[in-house]
Amino acid sequence: MHIHILGICGTFMGSMAVLAKELGHHVTGSDANVYPPMSTQLQAQGIELTQGYDPAQLDPAPDLVVIGNAMSRGNPAVEYVLNKGLPYVSGPQWLADHVLQGRWVLAVAGTHGKTTTSSMLAWVLEHAGMSPGFLIGGVPQNFSVSARLGGTPFFVIEADEYDSAFFDKRSKFVHYRPRTAILNNLEFDHADIFPDLPAIERQFHHLVRTIPSEGLVIHPTTEPALLRVIEMGCWTPVQTTGAGGQWQVKLLSEDGSKFEVMFEGAVQGVVEWDMTGQHNVANALATLAAARHVGVVPSMGIAALSAFKSVKRRMEKVAEVRGITIYDDFAHHPTAIATTLDGLRKRIGDAPLIAIIEPRSNSMKLGAHRDGLPESVVDADQVIWYSPANLGWDLGATAALCTVPSIVSDSLEGIIERVKSQAQPGTHVVIMSNGGFGGLHGKLAEALQ
Repeated sequence: MHIHILGICGTFMGSMAVLAKELGHHVTGSDANVYPPMSTQLQAQGIELTQGYDPAQLDPAPDLVVIGNAMSRGNPAVEYVLNKGLPYVSGPQWLADHVLQGRWVLAVAGTHGKTTTSSMLAWVLEHAGMSPGFLIGGVPQNFSVSARLGGTPFFVIEADEYDSAFFDKRSKFVHYRPRTAILNNLEFDHADIFPDLPAIERQFHHLVRTIPSEGLVIHPTTEPALLRVIEMGCWTPVQTTGAGGQWQVKLLSEDGSKFEVMFEGAVQGVVEWDMTGQHNVANALATLAAARHVGVVPSMGIAALSAFKSVKRRMEKVAEVRGITIYDDFAHHPTAIATTLDGLRKRIGDAPLIAIIEPRSNSMKLGAHRDGLPESVVDADQVIWYSPANLGWDLGATAALCTVPSIVSDSLEGIIERVKSQAQPGTHVVIMSNGGFGGLHGKLAEALQ
């Protein structure tokens, strides 16, 4: 079957393409922006990519068009599909029908940490010999691909609350029907599709409604929004993590790189790993709870976590030049920025830390998070904010509210010059964006040579 995917370089759609190829389909796709790591992964899988949405790519007609949620009416390829009456489907619906049917789905939902936690969970099951399938919105370094079918009934999926397609405004995760569900945390995000936090809570409740009574819901005790979701009705056993929960930790190092795990008061073992930050400790607890639900004893899960490598673009060390370390991070929400910088600060002590941030997500462009930004960067020594041409609000006014030195730059060259003038051996530079950032990571490393 020839499947053509519109919006194929999105992390979800690209991963779905890999699964379709593994099922034996002829897969092609197109996107407005074709860039790594997804483009590289797709080309390595022999998937043909087209830049742009010229309807010519749909002639001869494929057997099925899978339409990504970034596509909207008015897009030339979408209009062609509708006018010609070509069969089409959303990505989540295709996945539910052709991959998840009849499997034990372990879903990881939440505002932050979905990619990292899904990667941890897939790795823990792999380490235990369970050969899970998975679809993750990033490339886990333990696997080097973002999706595979796997060899057993178990399938780990990053369960996103974003909408499914222009013709299906339900959150993606309502299609997945998980048996084990991690609800990591819940804050306001995706201001382009949700008016407020209660609207997102409602979608999370739709997810909870789909989880069987023989399943398991895992959530932290410290998230008021998730407690409200559960109070709307829950027909499934629940396990809680964190303060006062069944799963707890005792930090053995301040940066979160070593901690003891307790389940129902009994010590299960110690995780010692390369990760930092309280958020990753919380992700690990939820992972151990989910893995135990499918039969992985905590001690085995702990051994797996100690061998876990992070996901590409999650505090990934991309270069070290003349003693200056450059990291790439996906953070694009004030909470994620704050927890990432906090974890690194605890690891590097007083070493100089420069944060470079691109407010690129739809919520950022709409200004939904701007009030939280000044507070999110307090652990940096200085911040460089990148102001793209289409930002609809005054980034300079936000930068002026920061308690650490902050400047706004509208060019990559300006950012590079600033870092060159400020960074010295021992400096750590974190580049934060949920896009390619114009290849800044490589350009900066080259300039520092």
